[in-house]
Amino acid sequence: QLQFVESGGSLVQPGGSLRLSCAVSGNSFRFLEMAWYRQPPGGQRELVARAGTAGGTKYSEFAKGRFTISRDNARKSVYLDMISLSPEDTAVYYCNTHPPLSWWGQGTQVTVSA
Repeated sequence: QLQFVESGGSLVQPGGSLRLSCAVSGNSFRFLEMAWYRQPPGGQRELVARAGTAGGTKYSEFAKGRFTISRDNARKSVYLDMISLSPEDTAVYYCNTHPPLSWWGQGTQVTVSA
């Protein structure tokens, strides 16, 4: 069974940048489309970006031009590089497959505030 361990979240000032990492356990990683999701305070979880098995990527509108998703099949890891962060990006960020499985990791908190 796949497990997800997210890390890299922190408090950052508006305009700042962060790199989130997600380590995935299990042997099927290279065959799975992976994605980052986020859940803002009081809001619903939403898709941020996804990375296909062949390296193709897709982004939600709010992420285009600011966020970059990447994956390392050898390390069974997924990354999300974020720049030009704004308070609206404050959320708990999760990685999962796309479409997501029914279970989630603990997520990593990103807080954008002055």
